[in-house]
Amino acid sequence: MKRALQGKYVTISTAGEKAQAFVPKPLPPRPPIRWAPELHGKFDRALMDLGRLDSVSTLLPETSLFLYMYVRKEAVLSSMIEGTQSSLSDLLLFELDQEPGVPLDDVREVSNYVAALQYGLKRLKDGMPLSQRLFREIHAVLLNKARGRHQAPGEFRKSQNWIGGTRPGNAAFVPPPAEQVPKCMSKLELFLHDKPEPTPVLVKAALSHVQFETIHPFLDGNGRLGRLLITLLLCEQKVLREPMLYLSLYFKSHRQHYYELLDNIRRTGDWESWMDFFAEAVIVTANQAVETAKQLLALSKQDREKINGLGRAEASTLKVHKALMEHPIATSGWLVEETGITPATVNKALSHLERVGIVKELTAKKRNRLFSYAKYVEILNFGAEVA
Repeated sequence: MKRALQGKYVTISTAGEKAQAFVPKPLPPRPPIRWAPELHGKFDRALMDLGRLDSVSTLLPETSLFLYMYVRKEAVLSSMIEGTQSSLSDLLLFELDQEPGVPLDDVREVSNYVAALQYGLKRLKDGMPLSQRLFREIHAVLLNKARGRHQAPGEFRKSQNWIGGTRPGNAAFVPPPAEQVPKCMSKLELFLHDKPEPTPVLVKAALSHVQFETIHPFLDGNGRLGRLLITLLLCEQKVLREPMLYLSLYFKSHRQHYYELLDNIRRTGDWESWMDFFAEAVIVTANQAVETAKQLLALSKQDREKINGLGRAEASTLKVHKALMEHPIATSGWLVEETGITPATVNKALSHLERVGIVKELTAKKRNRLFSYAKYVEILNFGAEVA
């Protein structure tokens, strides 16, 4: 459906040069989205697949272990879209105070993403609604001690930003002027709280993501926070009990198309094409997450069966194996601390796990050796490989 421009252009002046900044209209779109049968059916299927994904979280014997790693994979993918080079293995090494193979700023940025998501979920559980205040708090965690630490963490921008190009005059897109940001964000907050009208949660997630990216309220971190918004909203509205849906891999794989769709919404009001893309992203991603959970569950079961034949060493080796499911790259020292088992017993357990092909040693040290639960990392690494 063709609509009028979904906002207005205002002339800004920076460094003596004039440019056009875009101020979006408040949500929901007017006229309303046209729900053709195909699009309606796609959203119904996306909701059904989200329900299936949510039920998987109750079937996993160690949901917290799965989530621990799955959240880290999302952090790597979301940060990759912004240009960082950290892999999942780099992040795990960084968390162990080991030297990652990439610049520390890259890994710290990924680590902050994990912290920001966990902070946001905790605040929601404590009763804070998804709001401007929560966005600012999460943003402060996201940029803490990272590359964007000088870009006003936790504060809406007071100056003009732009996307693409070297200045607003040659940018691909110029978001609203800074003085318009508070009003735009207030309107977005009202929409999140079902004003002026109630909106189904998955539709709300699709629309509010676009609006957040269009407003670009911060000097840095908008892309990561805009993607987090989707997961936080689904958890706040109890569509998901656990944060198990992350669209970064799909957005990364279809990056050019994603940007074109956002641009088309602003210029021609083509919300329907975006909604179709978003529903497809949810369907594909939810099914990938279910498949990943099943693969990890099967691997864990298969490896536990190998351990069950170890006689007296079985109990301690199972404890080490469980710790490696939480952090599949680990030092022997970390495993001692995590399991409460003596260093000698941990080292014997690691020898057993090496012998049956479950772990591989990554170092040749005598002390504080580094081990990888290689197949576990391989399953999680799908799509998160550094190019």
